[in-house]
Amino acid sequence: MNKKSIGIIMLILIAIIAIFALVNRGLIKNSQEAHANAEVLITGDNVEDKFTYDQIIKLGEEEFTAIFDSSNTDPEEHKYTGIPLKNLIEEAEIRLEDKQQVNIRAIDGYTVALKPDEVLEDENVYLAYKQDGEPIKSKEEGGSGPYQVIIRKDAFSQRWCKFVAEIEIK
Repeated sequence: MNKKSIGIIMLILIAIIAIFALVNRGLIKNSQEAHANAEVLITGDNVEDKFTYDQIIKLGEEEFTAIFDSSNTDPEEHKYTGIPLKNLIEEAEIRLEDKQQVNIRAIDGYTVALKPDEVLEDENVYLAYKQDGEPIKSKEEGGSGPYQVIIRKDAFSQRWCKFVAEIEIK
């Protein structure tokens, strides 16, 4: 290859990177706005809907215990308040039975993929907004909220998702 061909390839790659950066910036901005307003975006089955805190707490609020275990701390049992995640998905009128995956995306882009069967299982996957009776603080306040997905049957808390901003059903 000559220098001119390499230069053209480099320009094309730079253009592609710039386009991806612009697209990603827009997605992050939308996630940040939803996070600041304590909203969760849910998408799937040609549905795109945002749910506010006031809407979420009306979807079958439950108190439950779960053991948080991280590599930095000993396992600790906490009392959480939240809703079964399946309730939110049903409210958005999205069917899980024929889907492959439920992606939980955090404000920072961290994503956890769950099987629909896990989400449909009773007393397993929750969207929590209180821990030990107190609202889960936002990232800016040193917390893991305002929403956190908790999978009770995940023995080591490895697939819990803090700072939940979006739920995508595929």
